Amino acid sequence: MDHLPIRKVYADNAATTAVSEEVLSAMLPFFKEVYGNPSSLYALGQEAKAPLEEARATVAECLGAKPNEIYFTSCGSESDNWAIKGAARAMRKKQGKDHIITSAFEHHAVLHTCQALEKEGFSVTYLPVHADGVVCVEELEAAITDKTALVTIMYANNEIGTIQPIPEIGEICKKHGVLFHTDAVQAVGNLHIDVKAQNIDMLSLSGHKIHAPKGVGALYLRAGVSIENFMDGGAQERGRRAGTENVAEIVGLATAIRRATDTIDERVARLTPMRDKLIEGVLKIPRSRLNGSQKRRLPGNVSFCFQGVEGESLLLLLDMKGISASSGSACTSGSLDPSHVLLSIGLPHEVAHGSLRISFGDYNTMEDVDYILEVLPQIIERLRNMSPLWDAIQMGKVSYDQYM
Repeated sequence: MDHLPIRKVYADNAATTAVSEEVLSAMLPFFKEVYGNPSSLYALGQEAKAPLEEARATVAECLGAKPNEIYFTSCGSESDNWAIKGAARAMRKKQGKDHIITSAFEHHAVLHTCQALEKEGFSVTYLPVHADGVVCVEELEAAITDKTALVTIMYANNEIGTIQPIPEIGEICKKHGVLFHTDAVQAVGNLHIDVKAQNIDMLSLSGHKIHAPKGVGALYLRAGVSIENFMDGGAQERGRRAGTENVAEIVGLATAIRRATDTIDERVARLTPMRDKLIEGVLKIPRSRLNGSQKRRLPGNVSFCFQGVEGESLLLLLDMKGISASSGSACTSGSLDPSHVLLSIGLPHEVAHGSLRISFGDYNTMEDVDYILEVLPQIIERLRNMSPLWDAIQMGKVSYDQYM
């Protein structure tokens, strides 16, 4: 193992992506040339306003929305917070509805927001996602009451990559007159999204998952849906979110989402064989498991667990071999607690601790897959040779085979 030539493999695209040359080139003029405040009336400000509104139209078109339904934010987490808190508070104020439905394995930007609303007196139903990591639409519909204000279900999970039945959920919510929000941060650019056809009322996205920079996102808010303003202090974003617009990054986001959505089919065709080859190879490792549905998942996202292995050690040894990967969500990578996503699909702590997420993107190749499959089994063997838990498993003192 120590004699293998080291290859640099970035396999954590679900955490963030590199800014593409196309995006960077589109952004550069707005730092030193077209740098005016788009709220200003003079020519330099209006020069900046025009591309801002063009970017809004581009994002809208890529989602099947109208330009006046797109609001620019600083990130996906902000978009989630604004949509959920804003809609919930508005619905309680106007209609007396104070019940929210979500899933147990949402991103923390959703879960922590719902928990904050519980402190304000809202009630929240956390739907199970079962072993395959998919919400059951029948259970969701059964949870709706006459007090339900909002359903918020992520489009695709950031840790295990499973895709939720969004069109069916949207149809159910429309039938019951309930607002439907989806965190589509991982889905944009990987799946075809049409907010009108799929009955989505609110949708959150983030630029840095699709080769735009960090610090820019967007919220789709269907015309006619009333939510509280996110921030007061100015007339920007039609008076809903104060603060001078970050034109350079907004233009970068629009450039990135245009390219990403225009090339979804090519991306799926390229990444799916890479994903499937990795799954096939990794599952040859004894007592390994794939987390979530094998087929109902994003084209470049895979999540595994290995008995008798600790995830943090696994990541460090992979890093020593030039492979950047994750043990779960980037937003909780500093935590030693097992992933709430893996616990929600029924894994015990001892198995969930040995997790590995690999997420491929535009710059990965099949050679990256081959290198991971060459390095990973040797690392697993090395870690197991040092693991008291693995010794206990081998001697039959403990067993987690029902989770494999």
